[in-house]
Amino acid sequence: MCTLCNANKINGASQSPNDPLRRTVLRSAGLLSVGGLIASAGVAFAQPANPPKSENVLNPDQALSRLMAGNAVYVKSKTLQINVDETRGALARGQNPYACILSCADSRISPELAFNEERGDLFVARVAGNFVNTDILASLEYGTAVLGAPLIMVLGHTSCGAIDASIKAYTQNASFPGHIQALTTALAPAVREASKKSKGKDLINAATVENVRLNVERLKESNPILSERVKKGNLKIVGAIYDLPSGRVNLI
Repeated sequence: MCTLCNANKINGASQSPNDPLRRTVLRSAGLLSVGGLIASAGVAFAQPANPPKSENVLNPDQALSRLMAGNAVYVKSKTLQINVDETRGALARGQNPYACILSCADSRISPELAFNEERGDLFVARVAGNFVNTDILASLEYGTAVLGAPLIMVLGHTSCGAIDASIKAYTQNASFPGHIQALTTALAPAVREASKKSKGKDLINAATVENVRLNVERLKESNPILSERVKKGNLKIVGAIYDLPSGRVNLI
């Protein structure tokens, strides 16, 4: 019986399509099949014996050092000259990025450029306001547990429009069309917390930092995958702010 079909029966009892436990098992089964993993009493996440980019096999501290060194090169405008043919064949057979980046969708931020990296080096998840929702969390779980990235960076940035909109919603009761309001709602906890200490022009910077901190903690505490990898030392989760004028990334 296939994994998904077998997931329809738990302890010998058929589950309805809307049963929460069944949905959980189906999601787990899907993750196992996508990653080519082994389902057993303890799920083992398979890592490729011959990774496409061997230089990306790093521990968490090495991964963070490489990210920050790459940003230092970017700030000096000495960016990498990329030969796309060089890695195309290797990446066609798989990927092993050394870091995951949760970035804002802002067009002025490009993680690959900011950290002076090529295709296959970073696993990037983007949403306006760089916050964790279910889809972002699942993506980062895949990037770390299946692809083996030892580092997650939550990357905010200065002059963030999503943060600014959330501040206006909080301080002026502003409303926005379509689904934009959902973004301001998601970012509201950071704005509320930052407003206890900062006002006026300082509030956007304080809320930007607070938003990064809140989402770093959310990821660190996320069960069952990320929290366990953090506890075992297989994963580091950090926060940082990208400064638009300089291009410099500062850890917080």
